[in-house]
Amino acid sequence: MPVRPLITHLYTADPSAHVFAGRIYIYPSHDRDTEIAENDEGDHYDMVDYHVFSMDSAESAVVDHGVALALADVPWAARQLWAPDAACLDGRYYLYFPARDRAGVFRIGVATSDRPEGPFRAEPAPIPGSFSIDPCSFVDDDGRAYLYFGGLRGGQLQKWRTGRFDPAGREPGDAEPALGPRVARLAADPRTFAGEVGEVAILDPEGRPLRAGDRQRRYFEAPWVHKFGGVYYLSYSTGDTRHLVYATAATPRGPFTYQGRILEPVIGWTTHHSIVEFQGRWFLFHHDASLSGGVDHLRCIKLLEITHDAQGRIRILGPV
Repeated sequence: MPVRPLITHLYTADPSAHVFAGRIYIYPSHDRDTEIAENDEGDHYDMVDYHVFSMDSAESAVVDHGVALALADVPWAARQLWAPDAACLDGRYYLYFPARDRAGVFRIGVATSDRPEGPFRAEPAPIPGSFSIDPCSFVDDDGRAYLYFGGLRGGQLQKWRTGRFDPAGREPGDAEPALGPRVARLAADPRTFAGEVGEVAILDPEGRPLRAGDRQRRYFEAPWVHKFGGVYYLSYSTGDTRHLVYATAATPRGPFTYQGRILEPVIGWTTHHSIVEFQGRWFLFHHDASLSGGVDHLRCIKLLEITHDAQGRIRILGPV
């Protein structure tokens, strides 16, 4: 059975879903058509605003709450509002988002609102110490909040291997350990980090770091963290091999051990997702390029129901 797009009046991608105030809220990218030539830096993904959407249930209509934040209202950002995420902390809502600054370097910004749908007001500068793309917020049972992030190639993660931005920075060689996503604990004021940014290790089942040449399993972009049965699940995209896969750990910082695939390649080059529990069921939000007939920078959000089996493995149940 084909999976229907949730939203058809706009092109949307990179859906981050959360349950706030008894509803599912979705924080996606808003794709738009441009004449920018496709390239490895992703310049053709030239988004300029964010819409927030909500649903009463997995089967209900999707409500478009309109523009929640626009590029013109972010003082430090020059272009490319890529995949965002959101968190509710101490009764306020925080929208975390990547954008290129005036020097062309991706940073992660934060905007705040009293309502989950916004509108959001951006801080005048990006989060100190932030870089790269694809922020994912995770609030643990003890109230500690973390931000995961990082993406290769156009996301510039490989340019930060020395700890500083190197325009000539390259990905590791095939036999070297793959780059992992980054994680930082959020401070009591969640517009800043509480400490140093660390790298998340992803290991194979034998306890060895995944290698950069292991493109079927290694990390590329789109980190997402959820917790089930006391276990932390890190799911992510393998990028050029176009799988959604996952790894598990006993702590939110890892190390994580690779477990398997969630989703096979879809229409289009990119794949990006979120996993959320709502009303006793688990759901995978993801995207493909089916709505545009395969134009990769014009994508649409889709929804699948998933489950965790007796061994904790993720299984797709099917379309909602």
